[in-house]
Amino acid sequence: MESPYKGKTGLVRLWNAFGYSLAGFRAAYKHEDAFRQEVLLAVVMIPLALWLPVGYIGQALMISSVLLVIIVELLNSAVEATVDRISLENHDLAKRAKDIGSSAVLVSLINVFVVWGLVLLH
Repeated sequence: MESPYKGKTGLVRLWNAFGYSLAGFRAAYKHEDAFRQEVLLAVVMIPLALWLPVGYIGQALMISSVLLVIIVELLNSAVEATVDRISLENHDLAKRAKDIGSSAVLVSLINVFVVWGLVLLH
């Protein structure tokens, strides 16, 4: 069975997708403490990366590593919301899904430290 919302095409689809994306950012910011903390991290670290004398490649790596944390956190939050929508009771698979999403966020944060460390040490 196909979703009835898949019928839009062209500029209408792009406009709607943009609106859904903004709604997703607002929902994550409103409901997810970790997302707010990581946005604050990005607000500090992205301008810092642009200010540091590390060259364009270094800046690109530093900024993309920070943005990757935001991406992974958004996906993790989506997984958590989906799991909670299905059931709020404790279940091994629900715990596994949430723990794996959390691990992905941790790996993306480690990536920030590795990338920033290597760029700054170079």
